[in-house]
Amino acid sequence: MSTRKTAAVIGGGTMGADIAATLARAGCGTHLVETVESVRQTLPGRLKASLAALGAVERLDRIAVRAGLDGVPWDAVDVVIEAVPEKLDLKRALFADLASRARPDAWLASNSSSFPISAIAEGIPGPQRCAGLHYFMPAHLVPLVEVVCGAGTDPAVAAQLADFMRSTGKVPVIVRRDLPGFLANRLQHALAREAYALIDAGVASAMDVDAAVRFGFGFRYLAAGPILQKDLAGIDIHAAAAATIYPDLARDTVPAKVLTDLVAAGRLGMKAGAGFFDWTPETMAAERARYEAILRGALALLGPELPTVDP
Repeated sequence: MSTRKTAAVIGGGTMGADIAATLARAGCGTHLVETVESVRQTLPGRLKASLAALGAVERLDRIAVRAGLDGVPWDAVDVVIEAVPEKLDLKRALFADLASRARPDAWLASNSSSFPISAIAEGIPGPQRCAGLHYFMPAHLVPLVEVVCGAGTDPAVAAQLADFMRSTGKVPVIVRRDLPGFLANRLQHALAREAYALIDAGVASAMDVDAAVRFGFGFRYLAAGPILQKDLAGIDIHAAAAATIYPDLARDTVPAKVLTDLVAAGRLGMKAGAGFFDWTPETMAAERARYEAILRGALALLGPELPTVDP
């Protein structure tokens, strides 16, 4: 499928700006809508930085920043990606507005990480063209995109969106049921629940949990996911271990105490200057630079397995 589509990204926050950069890198004419002036003023620098990380800063001219929906040439838009804050009422109102503006054949997608597309698109005309399109932060570097089918999504639309994502250099997975957390976040939270339970039980520190994942089985995941890895290691070995381990795994239905205590104390992570660890502006900058450098290195290693982007 040609990458030469015209896109509208609604919301110029961290996710929206990076999504726009990935589309522009693939040659898409992209209209990035951000209504807050203070955020809009930061976009040229942020977009340039994201495109530079992708080696495509020359594609900056593919992005037109708009102050509102009225500035978008809707007759030319093939795909709309909503990336506004995670408030269901806001997203539903926006989708209703988009449905009245976009062409009937244009795809309407939401980058929501938590709300079902069925709930976001409820009641609007043409639900068959609506789907979740869930990128992962940082959206310009992480290859995965989830294409999430709601109750009314046309499977052909989901397949076309997946093809379009491949044409922009992304690795799409189609999530056929609109479950809470979709696919990747369900897997991530299953791991996190056990990690936090082990910290609560005094079995390991936060640093040791991170080390066990990064330098143990997580290290292998770059080469093979949990399914292929068991073919490599032996399914009988995994089944035998599972029989012993599964009965003892955490089955909590509420967040772990270590999480609720941190939230109650206002230790919300880097944005609050403290979370599991304490942060200063200097250590935050250094950690973010280290993190992004490793992601770029991982992206380079995976390069031969990723979809190509037209020059």
